[in-house]
Amino acid sequence: MDSYPDKVLNVARAVRDSGGRAMLVGGCVRDELMGVPSKDWDIEVYGIEPAGLKPLVERFGSVNAVGEAFTVYKLDNDVDLSIPRRERKVARGHKGFIVEGDPGMSFAEASKRRDFTVNSILKDILTGEIVDPYNGRPDIEKKVLRMVSKSTFGEDSLRVLRAARFAATLEFDIEHGTVEVCKGIDLSDLPSERIWGEIEKLLLESKKPSIGLKWIYDLGIADRLFPEMTEMIGVAQEEEWHPEGDVDVHTLLVVDEARRLIDDLPYAKRVTVMLGALCHDFGKPATTDFVDGRIRSLGHDEAGIAPTLSFLDRLNLHTLDGYDVRRQVVALVRDHLKPGMFYKARDEIGDGAFRRLARKVEPDLLYRVAKADSLGRNAEWIPREKWFDSEPQEWFLRRVRELEVEIKPPEPILKGRHLIELGLEPSKDFGRILDAVYELQTDGKIKTLDEAIAAAKELMA
Repeated sequence: MDSYPDKVLNVARAVRDSGGRAMLVGGCVRDELMGVPSKDWDIEVYGIEPAGLKPLVERFGSVNAVGEAFTVYKLDNDVDLSIPRRERKVARGHKGFIVEGDPGMSFAEASKRRDFTVNSILKDILTGEIVDPYNGRPDIEKKVLRMVSKSTFGEDSLRVLRAARFAATLEFDIEHGTVEVCKGIDLSDLPSERIWGEIEKLLLESKKPSIGLKWIYDLGIADRLFPEMTEMIGVAQEEEWHPEGDVDVHTLLVVDEARRLIDDLPYAKRVTVMLGALCHDFGKPATTDFVDGRIRSLGHDEAGIAPTLSFLDRLNLHTLDGYDVRRQVVALVRDHLKPGMFYKARDEIGDGAFRRLARKVEPDLLYRVAKADSLGRNAEWIPREKWFDSEPQEWFLRRVRELEVEIKPPEPILKGRHLIELGLEPSKDFGRILDAVYELQTDGKIKTLDEAIAAAKELMA
């Protein structure tokens, strides 16, 4: 018997003692067969009536209903328990199903509702027996995603995005017949939160998000959901680090580089960097032209703001964990060239420029997107003498750290309470004085509270 958490084994024994059978299903079986440790466990319980499942397992931990109408429970935070069930499509949309639980279903019938063969394998927790009704194990060995049932696969449009996501996280190919079915599935019924759920996992849970993003192009997802991405293709064909005409290869390389730079960040900032990398060149279609014998995209940083906002609107993304992801992503797109620009002017640029930049965008995140953009030009087909190094970005990071603004701008020395103590009533002049003194502080002309108060007095006079 493999080593499983005690509560998983206890549930399986309790089910057996009650005349049923507890089977691990889905991703945890797939991962175990691939030698990948699991953090979550899905257990399908056969031979136990729906009403008897909750009282049978609640002595092993906290049990909450996540789908009590069709008998799905969560034990603590890492074990999902359910009765085998069948689904019938009755309406348009991801939720347009009637779900019927049936503890007497066969393994093959219960597994037929699953998306891919690699996710349709079952394992008896107590005996270790593997049940593989749709030949998922050979597909794991071949590293391929194959739909379980052509007749039912297309009933859930989310599966098209799941195909791209699993291709990235598992680094699997997608079988040709499954690709063709995916291309014909209508995606217009998908709500933004479901779309974002798959894009989020694709970007954060894979080592090479480019695999999934390329499938977003190849499955026609970009055409149907993300026109900002497809508009990049014409531009991509013209630039030497974009040798393929069907995808924006540079962006795929940049996103992979960004993925390597985010593991030390909290969740919301990891999302921000990845979206900044994905959107950083969205302004190129509107600004690309042939200038002085070269393809140029002058001003594409500013031009990228509108399509980035449109893309984020499709995902309905604003704040995560209290962090303003939307504002920061837009700022990263707008300012992703600034580290290189500052480096070129490093002998003339003053400290104030860094402090002002920190008021608009988080410099540490900007460093990561800019570095990914630079390294994303170093494709294997480009001669090494033309490769970019990241010295401009490393110099930029050293400077913002020296100025202690890599995370946020300096706190204003002068506060509103200081102006009140000077006898000034809150008014329009109130804010103007605070802003003016902060500008002086940003330029390094004010470093103490006494200097700030003296400047305020002059402005008041």
